[in-house]
Amino acid sequence: MDTRIKFRHLQTFVEVARQKSVMKAADILHVSQPAVTKTIRELEEVLGVNVVERDGRGIRVTRYGEVFLRHAGAALTALRQGIDSVSAERFGAAPPIRIGALPTVSTRIMPRAMSLFLAEGTGSRVKIVTGENAVLLEQLRVGDLDLVVGRLAAADQMAGFSFEHLYSEEVRFVVRAGHPLLRPERSLFAELEQHVVLMPTRGSIIRPFVERLLIANGVASLPNQIETVSDAFGRAFVRSSDAVWIISLGVVADDIAEGVLATLPIDTSETKGPVGLTMRTDAPLSLPMDLLVQTIREAAKGVAQ
Repeated sequence: MDTRIKFRHLQTFVEVARQKSVMKAADILHVSQPAVTKTIRELEEVLGVNVVERDGRGIRVTRYGEVFLRHAGAALTALRQGIDSVSAERFGAAPPIRIGALPTVSTRIMPRAMSLFLAEGTGSRVKIVTGENAVLLEQLRVGDLDLVVGRLAAADQMAGFSFEHLYSEEVRFVVRAGHPLLRPERSLFAELEQHVVLMPTRGSIIRPFVERLLIANGVASLPNQIETVSDAFGRAFVRSSDAVWIISLGVVADDIAEGVLATLPIDTSETKGPVGLTMRTDAPLSLPMDLLVQTIREAAKGVAQ
């Protein structure tokens, strides 16, 4: 590596790429905006190419920047792992494992996986975060996460990643028990626009599948819709209203089994997609991480394929 490239160059570039804003990156790094701009310019002078460019009021990573970002993220991850290893030696603590879990696995897979992992007694600290897939993948790309568990992303988002399939699941139209649409001989799609519909957000993996299904059944728009990735809000809102929740089965499987929520009789087989483990191809697994992956595989057994 060119000795003129310092840690601050990598850290600043990765943060600007993640935030898509010099101002936001400066706030997070606790430096001034001119300092961030100067650091990026220094990096570009060393590389001989532009790594970012203006995009309206924000910043866009260039094609050369995207290439360098993968390596910059890997370098920062390696450095963090080195620091964690030294800390573990000094304080007898295993390095932390950082997991991004989509809502579909947060309730269906991760509780069982964590119980199995804790029984291994590794002493490792574990951090679990949830959110939209695009956000989690970006955090994985720059080294802020070690693993993402959820649906397979689109091909153009998988550069530098590997995916291990665990099981497949569908999207379901879910309502409270006793909902009017559960009565026989209802015209479900025709009556859907009369209800508030909770939709997956535009950044979610399942959104295109849902839109295609709705269009194929003559639903061009839903006038009363709420976009959300919050399973806590969705569950509470649907249980207390006549709203319809379009959501991955894994999020509501327990609620359906308990009879609190029910699925509308709609064929959603075309929304079926793979759920599994997404990891960076350039990041070797530590022993605790390897054990965690094994427990996730174990927890996923028995889930309908």
